[in-house]
Amino acid sequence: MKSNTPSVMASVTFRDCFLCVSAFISFVFVFVTGADFVRFVSFRAIYHNLSGGALQCRESVTWSVALRDGDVLRAVGVDVLLLVLFSVQHSLLAWGPVKRACQDLLGVLNRTMYCFTTALALQVLMRCWQPVTSAPCLWSVHNTSWDIYFPLICFILHFLCWAIICSILLIFDYPELLGIKQVYYECLGLGDPLSLKSPRAQRLFAHLRHPVCVELLAVLWVLPTFPLDRLLLAVYLSVYLMAAHSLDTQDCTYLNRQLQTKLKLFCAPLEDNGQSNNSINKQD
Repeated sequence: MKSNTPSVMASVTFRDCFLCVSAFISFVFVFVTGADFVRFVSFRAIYHNLSGGALQCRESVTWSVALRDGDVLRAVGVDVLLLVLFSVQHSLLAWGPVKRACQDLLGVLNRTMYCFTTALALQVLMRCWQPVTSAPCLWSVHNTSWDIYFPLICFILHFLCWAIICSILLIFDYPELLGIKQVYYECLGLGDPLSLKSPRAQRLFAHLRHPVCVELLAVLWVLPTFPLDRLLLAVYLSVYLMAAHSLDTQDCTYLNRQLQTKLKLFCAPLEDNGQSNNSINKQD
């Protein structure tokens, strides 16, 4: 028995180290991808307009001519394929049977793998994205009286939207969303962190796919210059975001109750905070 104990302890320690390293690598990759996505979908287009770079579209051609251009059709086809690839990965791995199969295969690393492959699909989309510069823009403030002020307004709006998105992700337990908390709890023998939440919270997490829908829609559509490839990106992701939501009145009631409870908690005297926290945990 004594000779077997060190090997068992070594195997457990190696497994824990493997889980932690995998979760950390995924976290770094997802974080870098998120920063790249902010640059890709937001600030690159705004900076291009502010810096007076080359036009992102060709106003001298008509839509009828542009839509018969082989280069335009080829770029549109590649972009649509990239969007479909991303949505298939993002939805297929969240589909019940596939999710259960991945859970059986990967165990506690299931959420980590989901986030990693989502970031990988986003990287492929951003690296292979084809700008459509041979077609007219839907709108552009380039060389108009708003060519400075409107991009600045867009920059401020996008900055606020991304700040709200980051705040919401933190509120919704960012480590758990990325699969880090699951690994941490597994290594400490605490089980699945989601199982420790109330049934109403579990129901909300099951229905709430993207808690930052409104902010992402604003980021997708409010830009100083709107070329054809941006229209594809905005329409596709907007439809995808809205189709993924399945909140009902019970979820909205629970969210409103949680908000009211948090406001009362912040307004309560400091000495009552501990007691209020305990009562909230017991109820929810």
